[in-house]
Amino acid sequence: MQKSVRYNEGHALYLAFLARKEGTKRGFLSKKAAEASRWHEKWFALYQNVLFYFEGEQSGRPAGMYLLEGCSCERAPAPPRAGAGPGGARDALDKQYYFTVLFGHEGQKPLELRCEEEQDGKDWMEAIHQASYADILIEREVLMQKYIHLVQIVETEKIAANQLRHQLEDQDTEIERLKSEIIALNKTKERMRPYQSNQEDEDPDIKKIKKVQSFMRGWLCRRKWKTIVQDYICSPHAESMRKRNQIVFTMVEAESEYVHQLYILVNGFLRPLRMAASSKKPPISHDDVSSIFLNSETIMFLHEIFHQGLKARIANWPTLILADLFDILLPMLNIYQEFVRNHQYSLQVLANCKQNRDFDKLLKQYEANPACEGRMLETFLTYPMFQIPRYIITLHELLAHTPHEHVERKSLEFAKSKLEELSRIMHDEVSDTENIRKNLAIERMIVEGCDILLDTSQTFIRQGSLIQVPSVEKGKLSKVRLGSLSLKKEGERQCFLFTKHFLICTRSSGGKLHLLKTGGVLSLIECTLIEEPDAGDDDSKGSGHVFGHLDFKIVVEPPDAAAFTVVLLAPSRQEKAAWTSDISQCVDNIRCNGLMTIVFEENSKVTVPHMIKSDARLHKDDTDICFSKTLNSCKVPQIRYASVERLLERLTDLRFLSIDFLNTFLHTYRIFTTAAVVLAKLSDIYKRPFTSIPVRSLELFFATSQNNRSEHLVDGKTPRLCRKFSSPPPLAVSRTSSPVRARKLSLTSPLNSRIGALDLSTSPASSSPTTTHSPAASPPPHTAAVLESAAVDRAGGESSPAADATELSPCRSPSTPRHLRYRQPGGQAADSSHCSVSPASAFAIATAAAGHGSPPAVPQLLQKRLAQTLRFNNTERICDKEFIIRRTATNRVLNVLRHWVSKHAQDFELNNELKMNVLNLLEEVLRDPDLLPQERKATANILRALSQDDQDDIHLKLEDIIQLTDCPKAECFETLSAMELAEQITLLDHIVFRSIPYEEFLGQGWMKLDKNEKTPYIMKTSQHFNDMSNLVASQIMNYTDVSSRANAIEKWVAVADICRCLHNYNGVLEITSALNRSAIYRLKKTWAKVSKQTKALMDKLQKTVSSEGRFKNLRETLKNCNPPTVPYLGMYLTDLAFIEEGTPNFTEEGLVNFSKMRMISHIVREIRQFQQTSYRIDHQPKVTQYLLDKALIIDEDTLYELSLKIEPRLPA
Repeated sequence: MQKSVRYNEGHALYLAFLARKEGTKRGFLSKKAAEASRWHEKWFALYQNVLFYFEGEQSGRPAGMYLLEGCSCERAPAPPRAGAGPGGARDALDKQYYFTVLFGHEGQKPLELRCEEEQDGKDWMEAIHQASYADILIEREVLMQKYIHLVQIVETEKIAANQLRHQLEDQDTEIERLKSEIIALNKTKERMRPYQSNQEDEDPDIKKIKKVQSFMRGWLCRRKWKTIVQDYICSPHAESMRKRNQIVFTMVEAESEYVHQLYILVNGFLRPLRMAASSKKPPISHDDVSSIFLNSETIMFLHEIFHQGLKARIANWPTLILADLFDILLPMLNIYQEFVRNHQYSLQVLANCKQNRDFDKLLKQYEANPACEGRMLETFLTYPMFQIPRYIITLHELLAHTPHEHVERKSLEFAKSKLEELSRIMHDEVSDTENIRKNLAIERMIVEGCDILLDTSQTFIRQGSLIQVPSVEKGKLSKVRLGSLSLKKEGERQCFLFTKHFLICTRSSGGKLHLLKTGGVLSLIECTLIEEPDAGDDDSKGSGHVFGHLDFKIVVEPPDAAAFTVVLLAPSRQEKAAWTSDISQCVDNIRCNGLMTIVFEENSKVTVPHMIKSDARLHKDDTDICFSKTLNSCKVPQIRYASVERLLERLTDLRFLSIDFLNTFLHTYRIFTTAAVVLAKLSDIYKRPFTSIPVRSLELFFATSQNNRSEHLVDGKTPRLCRKFSSPPPLAVSRTSSPVRARKLSLTSPLNSRIGALDLSTSPASSSPTTTHSPAASPPPHTAAVLESAAVDRAGGESSPAADATELSPCRSPSTPRHLRYRQPGGQAADSSHCSVSPASAFAIATAAAGHGSPPAVPQLLQKRLAQTLRFNNTERICDKEFIIRRTATNRVLNVLRHWVSKHAQDFELNNELKMNVLNLLEEVLRDPDLLPQERKATANILRALSQDDQDDIHLKLEDIIQLTDCPKAECFETLSAMELAEQITLLDHIVFRSIPYEEFLGQGWMKLDKNEKTPYIMKTSQHFNDMSNLVASQIMNYTDVSSRANAIEKWVAVADICRCLHNYNGVLEITSALNRSAIYRLKKTWAKVSKQTKALMDKLQKTVSSEGRFKNLRETLKNCNPPTVPYLGMYLTDLAFIEEGTPNFTEEGLVNFSKMRMISHIVREIRQFQQTSYRIDHQPKVTQYLLDKALIIDEDTLYELSLKIEPRLPA
């Protein structure tokens, strides 16, 4: 072992193990011992710069090791042999290869080694040389010499610089000395000059003239410059510069405030909580601290640097150049992506941690810090969310007041574009996780959990309360009454609609949800929606009479269980229309997309996913469209920006229709187009359907695989016919809508024939929607798909033999395409192998069953004749494809119109011309001779909904209540109970809230100068809020004694609490805002009389409707409450204003900002959901007359004067 080297034995053994296993060089060498003449054979292993030797090759522990760093290796001559041994032994020793390893350490003996072969010795020498790092040491020595040389040069230059500095100082001293000598000489010269020598006094008049001239020149110069300055001050450029400077100063102040907020967040919350997490009994874990605060500390450091740069630029005012600061800031702003992406999760973690009393107590202690100014931690966590949009708005305002020739105009535009791009990326990431978080929030509310909500493709559509009618036997439906209290309580269900599933839950008293054990999770692919009862159904007649046509049915036919029916009641016809429209849209999307998939796969060389993927217009950015990374419910990228033409093209694309796109388009289309343009596009699609699919897709659609169809299948199997589904194929879904009979249409494809066959067989007469379809009743094994279609009418099922005879003649049914004609059969029986209907025909029939309402009735005999007599040739197959496009286009137009009419009826009430044009289009559709019966019925339903007056609109209107003149005299505040006041306040608030048309939420009209004309109903809502708040304050101030005022406050707080129980949070805020007015809040003597329970209840109500964290508590409360509800409208108006100000409606290229439209639509849909469900509160004229009596209202100034009169200010 080498001396004076410290080593870790365990580490050395590990290195020895690696040397034995992976050493650079390994083998036997002879090592010279301390004695001069003895050589011992050892097994050496070289690893990096360490040489180990072992007693033998199998030894586990090294006998020693050498550090080779800095050593040298050279060959050594063979040592002389002292002994006279045999000649052969001496020759063998002379042939051995000797070499010596010399170490650079003092006192270290060289290592003498030898080996048997010369080549082996050279290899060892080369390996040892590499391990000694000799080349690196030499290079280090060279660099060190260069470094010393450069240091010497620097020192020489320093000496020369010092010498020059001394010379300059000496020269400065010399110059100062010469100057002083010159001054002394001038003074001497002046003293020596004789007085009055050659000097004559000027004429006083000349002096006066010169003085006047000098004054006039100065005055004219000052006047000229004053005019120039005044002209510039009044110029647009100076005004723009002043505004620009003001924006910059405001930006610096805002940045200073933001840095201060981040400083409080980090030093007042983050760092103390980290210390608390490291304590013996931590109230919070380090992981939770990291989850709550994310990277806020890094954000603070970044903005501290940016703020210092801004302050340095302000010091150089009036020269304000900021663009280079943004150039430095922009690359680092990506850290906001992590914060924004996980912000909602951080608030959820914080809410969970607050359940711990120790943590909540500690957090309140931190929040009580005077630096927090009463703000909660959630407020500080929300500040970074608005910083990027704030920068965008600031740059937008800065560019508006920056001249085009300004030196930093282009840099500011570049910074603005980069910030907008970052904002879009952040929005996409938030949008991508928003739906997942919504689903997870619902999943956490369900006690049993729900696995289907963990599917990222599930998109939330709507939620609300419905009443489930218990299953009853036929003829006993009349025993169930809608007004039954037990039905309301026991049958109330909280329902959630997603794109693929429908959830039915019960809500416990604690607010938790429980899925129904039977029928709690309904797969929409197995469901059939029955909106209106059939005319021939006695039970449906009874249900419509009993329930006032507020019921609708969902028939569920699972493949592995018995079918069952779910009957649900909506609170109103409007809400029923909204539910049925959304459910029908989801079902149609699933089935029509599946049907199109099957049809395209059977008629085209490519499948639908590949066909859509091959269409670059659906996912590739272009000059007129830009996509985001997020996929919609149809697995197609969502549109970020697009022209109006491309949006209309997406609306009418027959291959798919996303329900989220349809909702967004119908909510916001008036921002970028008109209703006439949309209707013209729908009319064009109906009349010329082939324009709705791009040319490339049509080529793929009509490119039939002739080779695959013409070849004879020897093995009797094809990959397409043997395809298996992970879920039931779309053509195998049930569309049975009538509870009387069901019919099966099975699409068969014999494996040994070139042409398929369509077997239309009827199910037994005893079958019903509740019958389980067993495998025995299914078609033969060669069946490609089964379609359970429209139900058979009773009259058709009970036809007489005479009727059968008359139906043998050729005829044409309205439900049959032009190329499907009933022909006289050549015989009673026909070989099914020679009869075929293409999958396109099945799609046409299925489309009839996949429509709205109940299916048509088709005689059973016609089905048999159709199965026996149908023949097709190639020409008919081409017509069949064209028939698919026409029928699909008709269904698409009817689908959009139905959604438009049922959920956006206000468009047609306010635009009579639009209404007449839609009626004309629907009448034209009805005149189509090839119209399928289901399409005919859907068209008639839309016509009926559009033509009839709103007969079920029995809702009260605020104007009707105000204009009531025959009501008795209004009661006073003392005679009214808190329950009566709360109920009537809730009724009035919901009437006003419900009357707001959704188009008023577009365009931020409530903030314009002509807001009363643009948004009259929003202004009425705001005025009603102020009137109710003024009434509360005025009623309290009307009392002269302290006890009466305290009782009035306690009564109004009780009214607010009842409003909370009624889910009227607008009423809660009306009352709490009145109690927080300065005129009432300052009455200390009055508040001293108020009980502690009332004050605690007041604090609880204020916390619920607090604006902290963008109304975080109120939003959470609204998520967990059942309609009917009256939210605070100002919360949504703030959200809409933030969206409107942060992003423009159109890009610079003139494209529609559809991402913004999607955000606006999301908010408007939430508002409309609360508008649809009405309260079941009886109107009490006495109470409402008191609440609407404006004579009781006192203006703000008078209130404060009364307050000062009641309790004067205390002397200072």
